[in-house]
Amino acid sequence: MLRDYFLSVQFEFLPTFAKILFSTSTIWLPLLLLSAFLSVWIKYKRTQFITKQGGVLLEIKLPQDIFKSPLAMELVLTSLYQAAKKDYLKTFLKGEVRPWFSLELVSIDGNIHFFIWTHLRFRKLIESQFYAQYPGVEVYEAEDYTKNVFVDPTKLPLWGTHFKLTKDDIYPIKTYIDYGLDREQEEENKIDPMASMIEFLGSIKAGEQIWIQILIQAHRKNTLKDDAILRTKNDWKKAGKEEIKKLIEEISGGDDEDAVRRAPTMGEKETIGALERSLSKLPFEVGIRGFYIARNESFDPIGIAGLIGGFRQYGSETLNGFKLAKFTDFDYPWQDFRRIRRTERETKLLSAYKLRSFFNIPYKHYMVKPFILTTEELATIFHLPSRTISTPTLTRVQSRKSEAPANLPI
Repeated sequence: MLRDYFLSVQFEFLPTFAKILFSTSTIWLPLLLLSAFLSVWIKYKRTQFITKQGGVLLEIKLPQDIFKSPLAMELVLTSLYQAAKKDYLKTFLKGEVRPWFSLELVSIDGNIHFFIWTHLRFRKLIESQFYAQYPGVEVYEAEDYTKNVFVDPTKLPLWGTHFKLTKDDIYPIKTYIDYGLDREQEEENKIDPMASMIEFLGSIKAGEQIWIQILIQAHRKNTLKDDAILRTKNDWKKAGKEEIKKLIEEISGGDDEDAVRRAPTMGEKETIGALERSLSKLPFEVGIRGFYIARNESFDPIGIAGLIGGFRQYGSETLNGFKLAKFTDFDYPWQDFRRIRRTERETKLLSAYKLRSFFNIPYKHYMVKPFILTTEELATIFHLPSRTISTPTLTRVQSRKSEAPANLPI
């Protein structure tokens, strides 16, 4: 009888609900149609805008001697912080998006390359910044190394992944300042956290490739004017200040008069100091991808382990670090019948890498959401290494060919 009662109530409810839905259709239906139209329109205009921007891949050739710390790269990255506010006209009618850049560290057959992908309009800005910070460097347009690589499991197997942070992104990773590279010291005493990654990239064999792509976009609080969405993105700096306040209150007891007050431990001091230093730097939204690609006869699983391990030196128990996000393969055979899902992931991730697409369509936040890294953190994981890193396959310019062009903007 109880079952019959619930069925009768259900059948009585459905006609009533249908009547309410129909009677209010003049309100919700136009809103639904407007929302669908705006979604399609914005995608169309953004695709049009992004296509018009074009892109260029610049290779940075290292000079024989680099005596500057990663602070020089931090200054270069500061110039890439393009976060100008938009208005409704630019967002809805022009489809403008915030500029983004791709920092790429690549090894092909053991030969190491430093690349930066940028929209065409920022090319001179990047060139001038590198010439200003790194005397003797050479920056020139390079052929895209990704164009001849396609998904072919039988002849060219590949493995791809995203990286993410181990903690909330208000906590910084271990940076070059923590390694003492901001202080004057003898060249042989310097410890560069990029050294292990560079050495690994230089050790791979002929027929193997390692690609590392760090996509960056200036971070700031979003409004309807920015992304045409009825929600805002959290302010990273505000969240960081609240976390510092929370840590201090845990030590001091806050407003609780009965709480036990104590002196902060060395670890707590370092954590709070690192947070405060991080908040003083410019924040970028970041996505990091990695690929191991090899000819079938050259494929070596150690290449995957080396790619993963190359990010461990940036981790800290008290601060932050990197770990794997989603990757292209699956843990168990029954999760991927006849390799259909893996092939789909490989195809999409490779296409997203080639297009340098992550913050916008067609591969917006594919497989993982962006996190925040400051200029200090980015300069730690991507900078031009000094002579302390003497990997034989790390090519350096033998002599400076000419001065930087006089017409470059400073």
